[in-house]
Amino acid sequence: MSRLIVVSNRVPMPAKDGSAAAGGLAVALQAALQERGGIWMGWSGESSGDREPGPLSQLQKGNITYALTDLTDTDVEEYYRGFANRVLWPICHYRLDLAEYGRKEMAGYFRVNRFFAHRLAPMIEPDDIIWVHDYHLIPLAAELRQMGLKNRIGFFLHIPWPPADILVTMPVHEEIMRGLSHYDLVGFQTDYDLQNFAGYLRREGIGDDLGNGLFDSHGRIFKAGAYPIGIETAAFAEFAERAANNIMVQKTRRSVEGRDMIIGVDRLDYSKGIIQRLEAFERFITNNPAYQNKVTYLQITPKSRSEVPEYEHMQNMVAEQAGRVNGAIGTVDWVPIRYVNRSISRNVLAGLYRLATIGLVTPLRDGMNLVAKEYVAAQDPDRPGVLVLSRFAGAARELKGALLVNPYDVEGTANAIAKGLAMSLEERRDRWSMMMEHLLSHDVSLWCENFLRDLVLAPELRPERDPG
Repeated sequence: MSRLIVVSNRVPMPAKDGSAAAGGLAVALQAALQERGGIWMGWSGESSGDREPGPLSQLQKGNITYALTDLTDTDVEEYYRGFANRVLWPICHYRLDLAEYGRKEMAGYFRVNRFFAHRLAPMIEPDDIIWVHDYHLIPLAAELRQMGLKNRIGFFLHIPWPPADILVTMPVHEEIMRGLSHYDLVGFQTDYDLQNFAGYLRREGIGDDLGNGLFDSHGRIFKAGAYPIGIETAAFAEFAERAANNIMVQKTRRSVEGRDMIIGVDRLDYSKGIIQRLEAFERFITNNPAYQNKVTYLQITPKSRSEVPEYEHMQNMVAEQAGRVNGAIGTVDWVPIRYVNRSISRNVLAGLYRLATIGLVTPLRDGMNLVAKEYVAAQDPDRPGVLVLSRFAGAARELKGALLVNPYDVEGTANAIAKGLAMSLEERRDRWSMMMEHLLSHDVSLWCENFLRDLVLAPELRPERDPG
């Protein structure tokens, strides 16, 4: 069996006892790496300042070598904060108004990918399979091919892929698409993302859809497909059941005694629709005064990329909105919204999901949204809650038992909250069973297996030729 090399912007290091880092993705990839033997390479999260980064820092755990590199201050500013998070992220989330183009940042993005390739190449053996993750590293395969590597290289995008009209607003859209053509397999979260990708190739006249997931572009034939990422469903369900005994979870249960709890869990990001969600909750109470003092909305929102100005502004907006709503509809003995602006451990989150009558997951745009899947997996089978889910989350393509909403429609989301709270136990069980059955049969391990299988079976790339 070939070794596996995983490359991602950040690397979830194992705990000191050797166990996988929290999160289904880390668990699945570390299991695949442990089985095959291999390397997980990425940025350490540290800066070397003005100096060139030192040698790779390597840590061996079982069959896995973790290889981390520092970046310079300039690299971090241009590659990570600049092009990745102020151009690619907003463009892929359909936010043209927030994309800030700069030639310096674009050059930094490609330069750091070249740097990653030069650090990775000496560790690669001829039969290794390479799996690159997410928008930070799109050009990596092209850089490795430039160095003469013929290995199987796959790429998986964790965030949405936009339609052609949005993508072409990015000055280097052609270079980004050319970079994707150097992979043997390009994976997206949903069929919609795949359609957007194929639509760009067709509209710009730079590629052909050959059928059966095969594409011919820039002189190469490669495969592209939808691979919806899952969670470790069965393990998370057991985790949530045990979490009921957690002290923090028990304190929360006592504090909401006699009230229904609604939960929202999001990284602080403008793509998550938190402002619209707070407005929808306020509208729900206004439209349904009988629920005053009968429901508590818990919004957990850890800080995110606070060094980027848009995120600092977002943090202030959410805090102000939560305070305004509490002031408008709260009473002396009832605080409608509990807003927590810090990280909560995963075991506590699992228990809180299980407590909640409604899981409110309403991003304006999301590649998948694993909170939706975790909420479903955490439920008590006898008394499951209701998932209210944005139709613009990738998870909406799979979770057919959710109440789908348009997050821009505040009134519609408010009505969905009311419908979920009034839903009969029988309907809640039916909807939950349908979703849980799907999540059990489409977990993160299967996602990992399917992608690696298709990467191995992808057609041999043709030699480089003139695409014209």
